[in-house]
Amino acid sequence: MAIEYRIILDEEHEFSYRIQLDRAYDRNLAVAAPAWTRLEHQQCSNCPLSKNDYSHCPAAVDLHQVIEDFQGLPAFTRAIVWVRTPEREYHKLVSLEEGLRSLLGVIMATSACPALSRLKPMAQQHLPFASNQEFILRAVSLYLARQYFNFREGRRPDWELRGLVKLFQQLQLVNQAFWQRIHTTCKADSNLKAFLTFFSLASSMTVSLETQLQKIRPQVMSSGDGLE
Repeated sequence: MAIEYRIILDEEHEFSYRIQLDRAYDRNLAVAAPAWTRLEHQQCSNCPLSKNDYSHCPAAVDLHQVIEDFQGLPAFTRAIVWVRTPEREYHKLVSLEEGLRSLLGVIMATSACPALSRLKPMAQQHLPFASNQEFILRAVSLYLARQYFNFREGRRPDWELRGLVKLFQQLQLVNQAFWQRIHTTCKADSNLKAFLTFFSLASSMTVSLETQLQKIRPQVMSSGDGLE
């Protein structure tokens, strides 16, 4: 199962990527990756990986080609972004920042990073160019679906979403460390702004989950008792 991205800026700048959703840490790719991808370089404070087993950060290894491709290109550059998932295709004229945010997000969520890979269910139902409300609705819906199966299979469900907040608190630590990891290597603002917007979606789940839930309540409750 794979997701394809094509980003077109002009006749001289066209980039294509194919992201396999089920992939493992590739040691051969890691060896050839730049120094900033090494595990100990700005390693996340909550990273459980050992450099004896992982010489490089799995997410950084997966991302470095995209980051290098777009160095020197400003975030406000207009881009045609074409996305193909196994179910459908998307096509949109967006800022490079928005296109990269979507691409970087699906790469990170399907990496071998133990923290980021917990977002893999969202990547498997990938929605390019998602708004903040769409991100919140999808994250909460998938988490609650998991709690339903926990309930059905005799495990204790977390209907109050405490585990979801804890998950995104852990992701915040990853976000902070990853920002430091790429900050010194990015020459322009396209990659940095894309990461900022991606990280801001995650931070909204930890700082003000109840506020975010109230924003999506009208969508969920608009049908009245129709789903009861």
